Amino acid sequence: MSDTAFSEPVQACDVLIAGAGPAGLLLARLLAQSGVSVLVVDPLRDLSHAAFSSAALPQEAVQHFGLPAQVQAAPWRGWQLLGPGQREAREWLSEQPLGAVLDFGALRQWLARVASDQGVQLQLGWRVQGWKAIGDGALVRLRGPAGAQRESRCRWLVDATGQRRALIGEPSAKAGGLVTGEGVEWLLQVPPLLWHHWAERLSFMLGSAWVPQGYGWVFPMAPGQLKLGVCRLHDHRHRQPPLHALITNLRRRLELEASTVLDRHGGLIRSTIRRREAHQQGPLLGLGDAVSTGNLLGGEGIRHAMASSEVLAPLLLQALAGDPQALASYAPRLRRRLGWRWSLSGRLARRTWLGLNSASGDRRLQRLLQGLKAGSSAEDLSALLFHYRFERYGVKALPYLLGWR
Repeated sequence: MSDTAFSEPVQACDVLIAGAGPAGLLLARLLAQSGVSVLVVDPLRDLSHAAFSSAALPQEAVQHFGLPAQVQAAPWRGWQLLGPGQREAREWLSEQPLGAVLDFGALRQWLARVASDQGVQLQLGWRVQGWKAIGDGALVRLRGPAGAQRESRCRWLVDATGQRRALIGEPSAKAGGLVTGEGVEWLLQVPPLLWHHWAERLSFMLGSAWVPQGYGWVFPMAPGQLKLGVCRLHDHRHRQPPLHALITNLRRRLELEASTVLDRHGGLIRSTIRRREAHQQGPLLGLGDAVSTGNLLGGEGIRHAMASSEVLAPLLLQALAGDPQALASYAPRLRRRLGWRWSLSGRLARRTWLGLNSASGDRRLQRLLQGLKAGSSAEDLSALLFHYRFERYGVKALPYLLGWR
């Protein structure tokens, strides 16, 4: 970062957060509630845009984070799994709602509003262009609309830019390297009868005949709207078909061709399995997906990213009060919050999705699904897929997890 002079005076704040996603905005609110001055910058000018996230949350997470009705697009109370064969379908339904599918754009707008109500400064259309450590903090260069530039001085800088890791950078080889994937999602307008066919359940298409080395999904949104998506892990050993071809084929096979496409969006997921990357570089701290809180098994990241904000906020408050050593416990505390099953779920994701490119991989998944269908409820499946309660399935799941069958 150069020492070029700027015409505007240097802004000052206690904490500058790069990224107005769920993690950055929740951290900003938690800090501001304790009297900390917080500036949040994001290159988007409208937080309703770039809304790539299917955002299916279990009910306890919706309640824990106090998410209001206006950010909940639709409730869900069960699961529907199609595949791995062409005609196989399995369904688990509960009598009670098990969670909600969120409107991601509405979620970010609501988080921004409640953060602003607490005194957080939000500057949209601005990004961090560079930074350097100075004294007991950082001097940050910001770039805004039409090339405008300014500087901000802060005591702590937070990278909440997601998988891009725009400030904290790529993890070292010692951290295990990144497992990467990509996804694309279409928002569809469908007739009422077709919407009801997919309502109240999270539907996944599994197996190499559906999405090689990945999976597809249909989630209910507002009445008359569905989210159709595909996601897969990268495997440079095999030639992988374009995502557009996969989602187009999925739309045709699910008889959704007559629907109207209201929006198309996509994104990357990049995460380490063991989560051993650096969480701090001097006055710079990583948050959310920037420190691999995105879970590869289900491609979900919202609740885990927000959990990282709840872990970091009290430690950052201690550091601002004069105890910088408090942040030394950030990474281990976050690992404890995510739980020991975290790395197991990552290994299972890599094994499962990358293995779904052959008949043998499909047969392994089919045996697991048959075992789950025989003795599991919708609540049991939620415990497995959202809380990684693999041990509850004993002999049914362990051979699959270990690769014995």
